[in-house]
Amino acid sequence: MKNLLLFLLVWGFNLTEAQTQIIAHRGFWKTDSITAENSIQSLKNAQELKIYGSEFDVRMTKDGVLVINHDEHINKIEISETLFKDLKKEKLSNGEKLPTLEKYLKQGKKSKQVKLIVEIKPAKTPELEDEMVTKTLKMIRDKNLENQCEFISFSLHLCKEIKRQNPKAIVQYLAGDLSPLEIKNAGLDGLDYHYGVFLDKHPDWILEAKKLGLITNVWTVNDEIIFKKLADLGVGFVTTNVPDAFKIIYCKF
Repeated sequence: MKNLLLFLLVWGFNLTEAQTQIIAHRGFWKTDSITAENSIQSLKNAQELKIYGSEFDVRMTKDGVLVINHDEHINKIEISETLFKDLKKEKLSNGEKLPTLEKYLKQGKKSKQVKLIVEIKPAKTPELEDEMVTKTLKMIRDKNLENQCEFISFSLHLCKEIKRQNPKAIVQYLAGDLSPLEIKNAGLDGLDYHYGVFLDKHPDWILEAKKLGLITNVWTVNDEIIFKKLADLGVGFVTTNVPDAFKIIYCKF
């Protein structure tokens, strides 16, 4: 009986480890009462869903304030060329004001089980990227959120700078142009690529990445068939606009 119980415990642990985890893309905003991407409310929704993590985008204003917005422009105003005092009244489609990183992290801290997936957007110069990394990491450290945050970026320079400033940070690269071995040699922790990279161009990269001990993540998967294909291939994480739908599928595994 003891051996049977031990077997079931080990089997259950391995099954849990094998499951594909779900990350809400720009928060969980496709709800019955649709809210805005990257809003505080979208983060709250993801926290209530109790999934692995919620992703959001960090940009910097002309005077060095970190704000949350996917596009370089908000309401036709270029964020990096505008002072925060001229941006802070701008509103998202759900009526919220443009969130700052500080306010976003404050909400993130309210649910420790949901990881904060911090995408730092590329800047116009390496120096500006370095400044963004320094300020982002300091704010996260000051709020004691280092263990709750993971990082992604399309900028390889930015990814390396995060690791340089905090070697313990979990950092994944987004652009899809580097092999798992190149990611490993760059000192990063994983590949977070568009699903087409894995399914159409380099299906061998998933197994190669796993052998190298790298994280595998894909964006932005909203189709159930594609989700299941990736889960069957052993992808570790799926970033999606429909985390509620995939959570139901996930629970069936």
